[in-house]
Amino acid sequence: MRLFASLVGAALLAATAAAPAARAAETLQVGTECTYFPFNYRTDAGELSGYDVDVAREIGARIGAEIEFVCQEWKGMIPALLAGKFDLIVASMSITAERLEKIDFSAPYRVSIGQFVAAKDKGLVLFDADGALMPAALEGVKIGLERASTYESWLKAKAPGANVAYYDSNEAMYLDLKAGRVDAIMTNPMKAFLSFISKPDGAGFEVVGPQLADEAYFGTGVGVGLRKGQDDLKARIDAALKGMTEDGKLAEFGLRHFPFTIHPQAWQGAS
Repeated sequence: MRLFASLVGAALLAATAAAPAARAAETLQVGTECTYFPFNYRTDAGELSGYDVDVAREIGARIGAEIEFVCQEWKGMIPALLAGKFDLIVASMSITAERLEKIDFSAPYRVSIGQFVAAKDKGLVLFDADGALMPAALEGVKIGLERASTYESWLKAKAPGANVAYYDSNEAMYLDLKAGRVDAIMTNPMKAFLSFISKPDGAGFEVVGPQLADEAYFGTGVGVGLRKGQDDLKARIDAALKGMTEDGKLAEFGLRHFPFTIHPQAWQGAS
């Protein structure tokens, strides 16, 4: 009996010791801005929300990983990833050739586009009938851009002499647009529509020109960023995103935050 009790006790002790290891899940730290409504931002209650946040959490659930968010300023996002401050970037980062020289990306989970926004009474005409930017039309026009953005790269290439005001945050850029300190901004039309143009304080503003999606500048979409050499993790994330596309989860997340879907397979425009 003593031997049996000892064996039972030893088995229970071994099971107890093994339990934490069995319960331990992979933890992935995710870098995001935490200020980019409606993609990644804090609610009035201080909770993280937004399309990027939903996508990151769902990826974690599907690959069996705990997700911890790390708030990071945009211009330092890639350096922070490379320095090991976090494991992934889920922050509405476009997949561009320049960024692919430094980091890897998952398959895209939303479209990447740009568009100008200006006051209606400005009457700006910046593009010709074929949708090409007319650099001469930018003379005397001050354009607001977020630093280290795809919009900056596009404008520098298309109109290198443009008068540009640079911003470290979207919020500051929109404040200056409303105050008339810049004549127009180049930004994400999905965000512009939802958080500004469709609101009372944005009623006097409009998009100017076509939606721009040149892959040379805007990339092939927005993806999850990760350090090079993590092929297994990338494959798991890609599989999760494929499943989210096929079972409608990405569409659900898009419609949770927008009146339209924003993943590449269903994109029909911001309106």
